[in-house]
Amino acid sequence: MRYLMTTGQNSRRPDEALFAEMGAFIEEMTAAGILIATGGLEPGGVKMTSHGDEITVTDGPFVEAKEEILGFALVEVSSHEEALEVSRRFRRIVGDGDSILHRVMGP
Repeated sequence: MRYLMTTGQNSRRPDEALFAEMGAFIEEMTAAGILIATGGLEPGGVKMTSHGDEITVTDGPFVEAKEEILGFALVEVSSHEEALEVSRRFRRIVGDGDSILHRVMGP
């Protein structure tokens, strides 16, 4: 099963210790075959809306800065419980904040 986890602002300030912990976590998840992709997202984004043949492009931001999605991880796990545990480990590293976990449907 694949899951997409998105995260916004976190309480822990980036420093050498955070980068070291996150690097070790990413290496472990990659070596275990769990982590498929991870990355940061630029603020704002672009919204595309289609209606019939017309497509409208609108530059962001669309939400308050505190609600912005700043990063993601795509993982492949054997169960929902395993996805939750990977997400819990991530949250323990980055501190207080929110993450949203979605199951990716399809092959």
